[in-house]
Amino acid sequence: MTFVDRRIETRPSSGAAPFELNEVFFSRTDDRGVIAACNYVFRRVAHYSWDEIIGAPHKLIRHPDTPRGLFYLFWDTLKSGKTIGAYVKNKSKDGLHYWVYATVVPCEDGYLSARIKPSSKLFNEIQALYAKMVKAETEGGLSPEESAQMLIDWVHDKGFDDYQHFASHALAEELISRDEGLGRKPDPQISELRTMLRNAEKLLDETHGLVKDFEAMHTIPHNLRVIASRIEPSGGPVTVLSQNYGAMSREMSDWFERNVMGENTNFATVKHSVNSSLFIAGMTRILMECDSQLQEERRSLGEVEMEGERDKLARLVEQQSGYASKGMAEVDIEAVRIINACQVMHRHFLGLSSTRVLCKIESARLPSSGETLADIIDQLGAFQERISERLEHIAKLGEEIRSLET
Repeated sequence: MTFVDRRIETRPSSGAAPFELNEVFFSRTDDRGVIAACNYVFRRVAHYSWDEIIGAPHKLIRHPDTPRGLFYLFWDTLKSGKTIGAYVKNKSKDGLHYWVYATVVPCEDGYLSARIKPSSKLFNEIQALYAKMVKAETEGGLSPEESAQMLIDWVHDKGFDDYQHFASHALAEELISRDEGLGRKPDPQISELRTMLRNAEKLLDETHGLVKDFEAMHTIPHNLRVIASRIEPSGGPVTVLSQNYGAMSREMSDWFERNVMGENTNFATVKHSVNSSLFIAGMTRILMECDSQLQEERRSLGEVEMEGERDKLARLVEQQSGYASKGMAEVDIEAVRIINACQVMHRHFLGLSSTRVLCKIESARLPSSGETLADIIDQLGAFQERISERLEHIAKLGEEIRSLET
């Protein structure tokens, strides 16, 4: 169906408004949400005339089936200067409805929203969730803020760190499903970023295991000192070894504080940057499709000048692509730091291995308590083996992330 054909299309009397999988549409508003521009597809799907839609508040198309909590989250995010993506059910002038996955980005003195038709399996889950949220709002008296928290709680239950993480995942799912539905090859950039994100998540999983293993080793210096005190004066060498081991353990604790623990460490930064880049990649692709569709339409946008809107889209694509490039540069820097930090930890473990060998020698000289000391040595060996394997895996993941980035 061509754009000319769609101008005279027959609309159903109820249900969904005609909106094809290959179509994209956008609208640009001021900072109060008043529509300043939109493309023909938006006007056609919403079923308003240019005079009716330009200058109207965006809530003109709001559908009661979309929970107020979503819009609370929307505006809270946008007013902080961040982008956001979400599933939204809208209402046409003639009472029909249409679902979109919308990506919204601050631009100039307002916001620009670009939308595609959702088709993934995740979309079905969202429809069920929104129905529960609307029911809680209308029947349970849930405030918009409380409803937004209900959405965030659901996101957390699904295993996502926050809503932005979920929004990136959902956008990628929709673009992949859309490509499949249109018989297109998978988007290589989306595929690579999703692989990179999985590696970043594995990095965090490995570091959590690393922390647990390391915490389990904390009792070893104390146990060594206890054994040494029982067998004095012959336990002197064991006391020295426990002190050396304790010193190296403290150095490793410092390493964990700098590189593993907390929200702003190397490992957390990689995941956040990759996730942001994934969302930007999906959003810029939709913006570029909006520009291509404007060229296909080749008609005036009511009172809006088409080339001016294309210029705004181009600037947004350039801006967002710049953010993505900066994010990927940060990923590369952090991946290098992680690899280097793993090398430092391996050097520490060489020292611990030497300590373990000396402890083993001492246990042979102390038959009365050698068995207990041997048990500790075995524990130390098991801990070191597990931690060394984790460090190797972490370093490998760091290298894979770098190779994907380049």
